[in-house]
Amino acid sequence: MKLSENTILITGGSSGIGLEMAKEFLKRNNKVIITGRNAEKLQKVKDEFEEIITIKSDVGNPEDIKKLYQQVEKEFPELNILINNAGIMCTINLQDHKLSDSDLTKELDINLKGTIWMNDAFLPLLKGKKNAATVTVSSGLAFVPLPITPVYCASKAALHSYTLSLRVQLKNTSIKVFELAPPATDTELLSQFHADDMKGSTPMPLKDMVAVFLKGFSKDKYEICPGQASQLKFMSRFFPDFIFKVLSKPVDRMHSA
Repeated sequence: MKLSENTILITGGSSGIGLEMAKEFLKRNNKVIITGRNAEKLQKVKDEFEEIITIKSDVGNPEDIKKLYQQVEKEFPELNILINNAGIMCTINLQDHKLSDSDLTKELDINLKGTIWMNDAFLPLLKGKKNAATVTVSSGLAFVPLPITPVYCASKAALHSYTLSLRVQLKNTSIKVFELAPPATDTELLSQFHADDMKGSTPMPLKDMVAVFLKGFSKDKYEICPGQASQLKFMSRFFPDFIFKVLSKPVDRMHSA
């Protein structure tokens, strides 16, 4: 994939991985559009990076996606890269039973359904482009779950499976299908975790993680697993019981809290 002269839409682009991607693509002479649910965060990005196009839109809401597609098709018909980055991560005690039905499954709506809905809406637009791609941002936890985040891990495992199928189904089109499976990355997503939950895991610097993605993206590496994500994938194949036992330890602290 070319790293310049693209028109790129990044969901969840107002912070973390999405924003870092946006900044790096902007440096490389691309037109960058970001979406997010928080208008204040989007405005803050706009104030700092005037060239980034910001649109308030929630991937967990199908009506928002329809409106987003209509706007992008009209204003940016040259769009050729879609990066499905929007996601949330929640620690959930499955014995607690205090969450509402919608709160219990909101990670599925945003992380999983949002990506599926976005692709369904935008693939027809991408099909007409020679240098086209869709990117799924899953997680190293797609390969082995962290039990204190059960719904998040389930959503990412499903995304990994969905992306494998999508790649095969689009093999007769011009659209390349990428998956980025980040490790624990130094973003605000990790702020909810207790220090004990992170033992044995060193968060990867955000810039380093995105640099690995860009390198793999430029070389048409369709599954990109930076840092410890590649180790998780390896361990899940060859030492699944051991790595699952290690990742299960934070449950004891959750139950004793």
